[in-house]
Amino acid sequence: MGGEPTRGGLPGGPDTAGTQPGAEPRPAGTPRIVGIVWGLLVLNTLGSAGAKTIIPLPRSLIQMVTMGALVAAFTLALALNLRLRIRASAFVFLLTLLLVPSVISSAYLESGFGALFRCTRLALFVGTLWLLSRWWDGSLTFVRHHIRMYFAVLGSVAAGLVVSPGAAMPELYGGRLVGALWPLTPPQIGQYAAVIIGLTVLLVLGRRTDRASAAVVIVPSLVLLALTHTRTATLGLFIGLALAIGSLIPTSAAARRFFSWAVLCAAVAAVGFASALQAWFLRGQSKENFSSLTGRAKVWDALLAAPRSTSEKLFGVGLGDKSFGGLPIDNSWLAVYNEQGLIGVTLVAAIIIVLGGVALLRPPSLQRACAIFLIGYCALASYTEAGLGDASPYLLHLALAASLLAAPAEVAPLSTPKVPRRRVPHGARRSEVT
Repeated sequence: MGGEPTRGGLPGGPDTAGTQPGAEPRPAGTPRIVGIVWGLLVLNTLGSAGAKTIIPLPRSLIQMVTMGALVAAFTLALALNLRLRIRASAFVFLLTLLLVPSVISSAYLESGFGALFRCTRLALFVGTLWLLSRWWDGSLTFVRHHIRMYFAVLGSVAAGLVVSPGAAMPELYGGRLVGALWPLTPPQIGQYAAVIIGLTVLLVLGRRTDRASAAVVIVPSLVLLALTHTRTATLGLFIGLALAIGSLIPTSAAARRFFSWAVLCAAVAAVGFASALQAWFLRGQSKENFSSLTGRAKVWDALLAAPRSTSEKLFGVGLGDKSFGGLPIDNSWLAVYNEQGLIGVTLVAAIIIVLGGVALLRPPSLQRACAIFLIGYCALASYTEAGLGDASPYLLHLALAASLLAAPAEVAPLSTPKVPRRRVPHGARRSEVT
């Protein structure tokens, strides 16, 4: 679990990072079980709602698995960090503050007892991040864990497509790819594919992995992304990569070459495949439906027009399923406003601003570029996807960005032991002089 994609090997292979030029060895003192904890957090954030699977899975069973994964992650992290050694992190501190409006609004039970359950889940999620912050040292350790875990999730999606193409691309979702083994929606699959594609491309540019190993991740992920027809994930991938590679251009010749070729290929594709790209983006929808963001705008207008008390404006109505009037909100900012009020919106905005500000102040590096990609992707996706105010993959992406922006832990210099001064008898000194 501690290795990165290596030369000639697949992600998850033996840790031979230190054997290739420019590679970064795995930080000493980072237990391999930390990767398991991170994987359990990924499992928890997969959710329990989605498409119908080949083998029907009761939602209660899925919720038990995902919540059990979070409890196991917290328990393992606590066992690894019994002395509760944590690193100062503005990101996790702001998440902790976000618990305050969440608990206050959920205590009124306007969203039912499920709101208190979601508060408990968010508290365990934030607590696990605090415990893991001990190993946030600005290295690429958690990037490797992130890629491996989401690549494994995409592997289950691909397996479902092979086993039952009809169930994996149902008419209910307009023929878009869904999870046939685990209930995953097209936007979820698109998000996971876009994130690991972007991170792997950056690892190649930073010479942390070879092209053959990267192709094993990038090529199938691109295919799955195309099959989901997810516009948000696609735009987030391109814009996030443009921002990240742009941050590397001043110091990396490989980044400059890649950026030049990418611009050239994009120009050719825009001219030669304009009609095909337009058809892919429209997904058979009318221009009116496309302009209203597939009906999202109607839900947003209704949410903003709904009467609210002063308490509801400040603290929200409590953590829920990110819906309004039975329809998904599909906007992180409005979902936070609905559930955690203006205080929650302020804290979430502070999270994005602080992470972005710290990233801009860091000198150019691969870690900084990966963080910029994740921050840019999450910021763009927040307009049409919910999740920044609750335990979700988006918060996990931002936690990864925070770990990349953390300053390396200072190692105390070894002190030279003091040698006791030897006393020389007075008579002996006189004899040495004479």
